[in-house]
Amino acid sequence: LFGTKLGLENPRRLAAYFGNPQNELKLIHVAGTNGKGSVCAMLESVYRAAGYRVGMFTSPHLIHFGERVQVDRRLLPDDRLVAQVNEIRSALWTFPREHHPTFFEIVVILALLHFREQACEVVIWETGMGGRLDATNIVTPLLSIITNVALDHQKWLGDTLGAIAHEKAGIIKLGVPLVHGVAGDE
Repeated sequence: LFGTKLGLENPRRLAAYFGNPQNELKLIHVAGTNGKGSVCAMLESVYRAAGYRVGMFTSPHLIHFGERVQVDRRLLPDDRLVAQVNEIRSALWTFPREHHPTFFEIVVILALLHFREQACEVVIWETGMGGRLDATNIVTPLLSIITNVALDHQKWLGDTLGAIAHEKAGIIKLGVPLVHGVAGDE
């Protein structure tokens, strides 16, 4: 349940169990080494000021778990968290013990379910680590953003800038616009 496991099989399978909520949402997917949270917060503020109902998924939380899953800057309420965890638990029996979803994979699906339930018009969607095999990468966004690339999470993403850039670039989808802040020397 805890730990890091990169790959999209579990989150795709969980999402399918719940009717693929990611397909009903308009998302902006944000990856990078630094600045992801700031970019997400700014985008959320802009869309909310324009009158949209905005979901925002970030990781990790600083104080309260509900910070990870917000709608119009309101944290996921504890009662909804409990209800959604219980709903997701119903799907976990379909996974062999050795392939049990991780905490992060479950949280990704929980967020998608909450945003669908709350009828979010746009969702700001931050990767956890990397991009290509990050559980958040089961979406096809309206826009992909890569803030920058530096040496981070080398145990999982690789030990060169090129390897890490390859992982973060994994959120790029054919036909989806990309905004990046990657400098020429990165």
